[in-house]
Amino acid sequence: MLTDRTTLTQYLIEERRRFPGASGELNALILDVALACKAISKRIAYGAIDGVLGSAGTANVQGETQQRLDVLANEIFMRANEWGGALAGMVSEELDEPYPIPERYPRGKYLLVFDPLDGSSNIDVNVSVGSIFSILRSPAPGSLAANDFLQPGAQQVCAGYAIYGPATMLVISVGNGTHGFTLDPQLGEFILTHPGLRIAPATSEFAINASNARFWEPAVKRFVDECLAGQAGPRGKDYNMRWIASLVAEAHRILMRGGVFLYPRDTREPTKPGRLRLLYEANPIAYLIEQAGGAATNGRDRILDIAPGTLHQRIGFVFGAQAEVQRIAGYHRDHADRPYDAPLFGERGLFRGTR
Repeated sequence: MLTDRTTLTQYLIEERRRFPGASGELNALILDVALACKAISKRIAYGAIDGVLGSAGTANVQGETQQRLDVLANEIFMRANEWGGALAGMVSEELDEPYPIPERYPRGKYLLVFDPLDGSSNIDVNVSVGSIFSILRSPAPGSLAANDFLQPGAQQVCAGYAIYGPATMLVISVGNGTHGFTLDPQLGEFILTHPGLRIAPATSEFAINASNARFWEPAVKRFVDECLAGQAGPRGKDYNMRWIASLVAEAHRILMRGGVFLYPRDTREPTKPGRLRLLYEANPIAYLIEQAGGAATNGRDRILDIAPGTLHQRIGFVFGAQAEVQRIAGYHRDHADRPYDAPLFGERGLFRGTR
């Protein structure tokens, strides 16, 4: 029965009641985002039947090949959110510049940033993908400039993601914990199924792309080396290593069962400070992780304290169990000025380097 389950709409209304002066605009915006996620979920579910798989034959502002579903999901997000009157503008991974609200619609006091389809390279092999979003207050409601979006993640008023897997889930935070909602396909409603998600401070599971080992910084090599050493090593326990290559899927696993994720800065492309985008990937995921009791860093600084310099700024990203994230940050401090010799990663090691 619906009476014994909390819908997303009910949850948002109850949260709004905690703030009698709230206008309801934020709730309406979140529900529009949820509608976009439902529409994307439906298109993904049909996959090849609907003819939406494969390359779009175009590239985004970062030079990455766009999938057809990247373009479609981006269009769905814009159409679902441009008309409601809550937004001054949007920024997307798939757009070069901010998207202003068309003149035929009223402009509001919020900004929306999003990755419409994270992990889209996995679509063709039917691996879970997702959408990531963040809502900020506009510093100048009614107008729009690129600098309006360059706010530290701590200033987010809402963050979340949708994961399109065996079930479609929406995971959000409005600053009062992290909560998971599962889409009931018959009702067409997101139902609260995972209230108050919490990440254990310690873990025996980590996620990293080991194929990049030869490019890692000493602190990262040291951490992974210790994990791989297992019970005989300095950590005194065995670890499992995971890698899905979808940020949403990685974050969801950690929120559900713990762990730590590393996509660190490395020397593969020395001019880039990392791979993931700060504004619409790292910031919203870090917000959700912290609200669930975890931590998030670039190895040196708390993610949510970093002010973006550009709309599509990249960054190294480590998040998950507090104890592990703090350990990794400590190793970055320890190795700031001295090299590290890791036996598992040397020339005779497990991941042999080449010269």
